Amino acid sequence: MVTRAVVKGVGHYLPERIVPNSEFEASLDTSDEWIRSRSGIERRHFAAEGQNTSDLATRAANAALADAGLTGADIDAVILATSTSDFTFPSAATMVQAAIGMRHGFAFDVQAVCAGFVYALANANALIMAGQAKRVLVIGAETFSRILDYTDRSTCVLFGDGAGALVLEAETGTGESSDRGILATDLNSDGSYRDLLYVDGGISTGTTGVLRMVGKEVFRHAVEKLAQTAHTALDKVGLGADDVDWVVPHQANIRIIQSTAKKLGVPMDRVVVTVQDHGNTSAASIPLALSVGVARGQIKRGDLVVTEAIGGGLAWGSVVLRW
Repeated sequence: MVTRAVVKGVGHYLPERIVPNSEFEASLDTSDEWIRSRSGIERRHFAAEGQNTSDLATRAANAALADAGLTGADIDAVILATSTSDFTFPSAATMVQAAIGMRHGFAFDVQAVCAGFVYALANANALIMAGQAKRVLVIGAETFSRILDYTDRSTCVLFGDGAGALVLEAETGTGESSDRGILATDLNSDGSYRDLLYVDGGISTGTTGVLRMVGKEVFRHAVEKLAQTAHTALDKVGLGADDVDWVVPHQANIRIIQSTAKKLGVPMDRVVVTVQDHGNTSAASIPLALSVGVARGQIKRGDLVVTEAIGGGLAWGSVVLRW
């Protein structure tokens, strides 16, 4: 018998303001058709003035808790994946902890950019398997609209704001791949690729900075590394592409999603796609897509789900779980 981290609830939150591609036409040499053809993105959500990452995260957390039939008092740990925390410190996770009425346990942020939620899931799984926590609230939340260069048409049209959350709970499994819960994880990073995707600000500059990306190189690394990490995680539990019910990828670009699915050997009708409505929401991308996939009736109890993501660092990884 083994301990498994099983999904008990899922939820998400998107800011009210919807920004269609056409909104960029007034200030940039771009068009709705140009953006759609290169990214698959049609619209995205931007946080309101004064609405911070912790606010989005709290809304998603409360939705996931309600779905699980739990309250903040039932949670032992909060792990929040984000690159756009409200402050240098304290962590946004501790703000969520206070907002949901959790007065015990612990909370911390994980920063692995777009791969952040995969890293957070792997950490939550390890805490549960080690007996450090019984129930963990895992959140991905971002306000990337605050770190974009709105004169750079190659980047500013790609990103959006949002949050998604899962509640994981310890359950006893058989140790077989038929168990519900997280079955395998695979994490990777390579700091030599730092200059491909980064924000040119921080403590060292005294500025917030804006996002910089070498798009073609990121695309190339993404397709290769995402397929590889998913295969690695599946191999750990003796499963293959034919066993996968749903791939829930990081929603960065429809062409990356399609190319990775092809390399994985999974048809697009088994891939959850939300990039057209949300844009790239970085660490919020996968939990948002999981929540939407459940709401659509795509992801059901017992389904084998593979999530994979890559972000600045470069950092990438995957999680195989049975819903």
